[in-house]
Formats: sequence, structure tokens, C-alpha cells
Amino acid sequence: MAHQTRIASVSFLGRLGELLALITLFASAAGAAEERFDLVLRNGRVVDGTGAPWYRADVAIRHGRIVAIGRLGEAEATRAIDVSDLYVAPGFLDMMGQTGAAFLKDPRSADNLLFQGITTLNAGEGQSDAPLVGNEAEAAGWRTMAQFVERLEKAGMPMNVVQTVGHTQVRRIVLGDTDRKASAEELERMKALVEEAMRAGAIGLSTALIYPPAVYAPTDEIVALARVAGKYGGGYYTHMRNEGDRLLEAIDEALLIGREAGTPVHIFHLKAAGRANWPKMDQAIARILAARASGQQVSADVYPYVNNGLGITALIHPRHSAQGSDALLRKLTDPDARATIRREMESETGWENWFRHVGSDWENVVLVQIKGEAYVGKGGRSLGAIARETGRDPWDLFFEVARSGANALPQSMSEANVIKALRQEFVSVCTDMGPLGGATALVHPRGAGAFPRVLARYVRELGVLSLEQAVHRMTAVAANDLLLYDRGRIAPGAAADLVVFDFDRVRDRATFAEPTRTPEGILHVVVNGQVVVENGRPTTLRPGRVLRRTGSLAPPVSVSP
Repeated sequence: MAHQTRIASVSFLGRLGELLALITLFASAAGAAEERFDLVLRNGRVVDGTGAPWYRADVAIRHGRIVAIGRLGEAEATRAIDVSDLYVAPGFLDMMGQTGAAFLKDPRSADNLLFQGITTLNAGEGQSDAPLVGNEAEAAGWRTMAQFVERLEKAGMPMNVVQTVGHTQVRRIVLGDTDRKASAEELERMKALVEEAMRAGAIGLSTALIYPPAVYAPTDEIVALARVAGKYGGGYYTHMRNEGDRLLEAIDEALLIGREAGTPVHIFHLKAAGRANWPKMDQAIARILAARASGQQVSADVYPYVNNGLGITALIHPRHSAQGSDALLRKLTDPDARATIRREMESETGWENWFRHVGSDWENVVLVQIKGEAYVGKGGRSLGAIARETGRDPWDLFFEVARSGANALPQSMSEANVIKALRQEFVSVCTDMGPLGGATALVHPRGAGAFPRVLARYVRELGVLSLEQAVHRMTAVAANDLLLYDRGRIAPGAAADLVVFDFDRVRDRATFAEPTRTPEGILHVVVNGQVVVENGRPTTLRPGRVLRRTGSLAPPVSVSP
């Protein structure tokens, strides 16, 4: 009996040994599989986003994350790309790209951004794609921010999107376009709309305070709404109330809103508009630096052009839009109203008077996207030039195209001020355009060229910044301002958003006449570990995500690539 027991024990131990051997074998196989990378970018010059000098290394990716950096030799990878003598940087972040809704119609809408090396888009500037009500909501298929971001992510995107909730959006829903102060009940309704968006993962509140109806909002209204964003850890992102004659006062208001609301402040496309205001850029920068020195978190972005862009009716005093767009259009046919508008544009200060900002010279106002058969092919030239070509009085032409529709690109800034801003460590970069969706209509060239232009003109040609400083502005600085602390850097554990470019060749090619021309020198773009641009051509992959603010109560939607 004892002998049989010993035999059984030995038999059991043998089987146990076999089992352990099998477990070890499987564990070894799993370990070996785990060591295999999804993608390796081999032998690139790594500009890691921190501002540190570039270094040569391989960058390995697994499951959408950077998992190894260094001399990885022949480490196994599902895919490897030789990037010798090319630069590898974190994917660029567009600090203000208007909208992500274009991806619902066509994922290729992002090509103009991807070809610049942009991997993340900040959507919303006063207006936002949610919330919606009434017919707009019925047509779109969503009402709340939670519904919108879920719809966006399920549709699949080639790049990432973060979303602000627009003050203009919520004010228009509650008050319409009227020039009046919100009642206590109306303010509570606006706050509830902001709160829903923040719970859905919005990164903060955005404003566009020079445009109706936001221009009619008092400061305390903005503070109340920004305070809701601050309660959820969000920021205040603003196209300020003035960028010219009252630039410094507008900065003071933005700083006040941030202090009262308890939020970081980010200023969209910082500029000093109008020749008379160009000297104010030094004071604007000094105000921001002083606020930062006092402990207030303040940042800004720029686009690297001297022409801004806006709807042509923004050249008209906002008081004429107080009763809505239809009332304004009627005024544009009234001789007396036109005479009043012209007098205001020619002589009045104290408001964002873009005509005076360009020296009261129609030669400095480029028109694009002009509606009307009489102007087919005329876009991309100044209003003064178009008036001469068509034999029109410039003012008659202005009122006509303002009524039919056009965009204006006033040459209101100085390159010296663009340089001053780019040199500030708190400044990042934006397109102020967003997805163009393959549009052939004329738009601002910044929509296709902003980021390559920084590298080509301000790094390679003018030496304003080092390559490492420029990449730092377009990556880590921007990621911090968008509350995306796992992006904008090349480091183990960081999200694998990357761009590979040829520094000797990179350049923007977009012009006023051909604003959608793609840049050169951006070769590969990786989003969440997947290659979305390869050798300068888009792939069909859609690995983009809606990047919700950390701590948002709505969980991310899981979508397979």
C-alpha cells in the first residue's frame, strides 16, 4: 500500500512538473510576444518636445504607447520604418482648429492638418459643435456634448480632438443674438449647458468676444460660466474682446476672468492689430509675464502670418448686428445706414475697427470665398485690386460683398511682433482654421501651412528659434495648455503621436491665391501608434480619439481602430 502511495506521489509530482514546464513555456512565449513591438522608427534624430537638444535613437511603440527609446538594434517589430537623417518629434497640437464635426462627413477632412504634422486638434472658439437645440439638433443628430463626442469617436477619425464648450453657443441658445444682459434664470440655464459639456469631458470654456452675440456679454457673465469650467478643472480659452486699440484692456479682462473663475487662461492667436498698436505687443507680453510671475497660469498661441482672417461683416461696428444678421443685411442696402457705417469705419476708435487697423486702405484687405457670379476667380486679391478690375467704387464693392458674403484677410500685424511672440516660452501655435475637408474655395493659407511655416521661415530661414525650441512650442507647451499631460513628448509611456520630417525640405506652400496647397517635407505622421501619413500620403486608418479632460465623469468610448 505504501509502495502504491509512493508511486502515486511520484506520478503526481511528475505531472506537476510537466504542468509547470508548460506554464513556463507559455509564459516565455507570452514574454517573447510582449517584447515584440508594433512599430519601430529606426535611427531618427529625436526632438523630444522638452526643448532638449536632439539625439539619435530608435523609438518603439506598442499598443498606442511609446515603450522604448534607444539603440534597439534588431528588436522584433511588426513594422519598422527607417528614418535615418530625418527628425522625429511629438505630433503637433493645433491650439485652435474650430471644429471636429467635419470628420462625421469625411475623415479626409483632416488632410490639411495631417500633412502639417498635426495629430491633435483643439475644437471650439466661442462657437462649438455642441450643445444644440431645435432644428439644428434634429439635423445634426445630437443635442448634448456627451452625445456629440460619442458620435464623433464612433465615426472614426484620423487624428485626436479635444473640445471646448463655446460661450457664443450657449448664449445664443438661451438669449439669441440680442444685445442685452442675461437674467438670473437665463444665466443659470447657460451654466447648466456648460456643466453638461464639462461632465462630458470638455477641457474648458471658449469665447470669441469681438463677434456678435458674444460681444454683448458683460464680464461677470463670462466669469460665471468660466467658474463652472474651473469647478471641473477646466480652462478659459479666449479670443479676447479686442486685439487692437484696447488690446491691453482686453488682456486685463482675460486675466481678471481667470482669477475670479479659478481657471487657467489661454489667449487665442495673440496679436497687436493695427500699425498704431504694434508697439503694444511688448506691453502685452509684459502683462502676461507679470501674471505668470505672480502665480497665475496664462498662455497664448499665434499663427505665423501678418494677415488675420474674419467674416467681412466683422469690419462693421457690432452695434449694427444687435438685432441679428437679417437686420444687418437690410441696413447694407439703405444709403443712410451705409453712410453711417462708412463714417464709423473711417473715423471711430474704441472698437475693433479693422479698416483703421489696415491703415484705412482697401489694398490691405484680401478677399476670399466671395459669393456671387461677378466675382468668380477674383478671390485671393485685395478689395482695392478687385474694385479696379471691375470698375467699381471700393466702398460700393465692400457693401455688396458684405451683403452677399465673403471673408476678409486684413494685413493688420507686423512680422516683428510675430517673432516677439514666438520667442516667448508660454506661446504655442494654431491654424485658426481646422479641417478644410478638401475644400477648393479660397481660405487662409494658415489652414494648410502654419506649422511647416514655423519650421521653414522662423527656424531655418530667420533663426528666430532653434529647432528644439520650435518643436517645444508646438508640442509640450500646447499639450500642457490642453490638459493633455501624456502627449507632446517623446518618452516611455507617452501616447504615440509622432511626426517625421525632413528639416532641410520642410516648407509651407499655401498662398492667398492657392491656400490649400500641401506643404513639403512632412513624411510620416503617427496617431496613437498607427501610421496615418506615410511618405507624404494619407492612409485609410482612423485611430484618432476624443481626448476627454482628465477626471471627466463620462467614460471614454472604446472604439477599435
